[in-house]
Amino acid sequence: MEKPSGVYDPDDLASLGRLFDQAIASLPSCMRTSENRVAIAGLVMQRAARDELASLAHLMLALVSAA
Repeated sequence: MEKPSGVYDPDDLASLGRLFDQAIASLPSCMRTSENRVAIAGLVMQRAARDELASLAHLMLALVSAA
């Protein structure tokens, strides 16, 4: 099994950025703190490194739908 390098091409980075932006936008304004932004960025990058972005996107969709 090949270990991810953590290097992403511009299209992948754009997708990660959109996912991050959507996650932040889905939060109530009182939760859009710098601490939460850092935590969400960490989750996005961890999931990307493990190639689990689809599961993260599904989780985010479920959370947004429940709100």
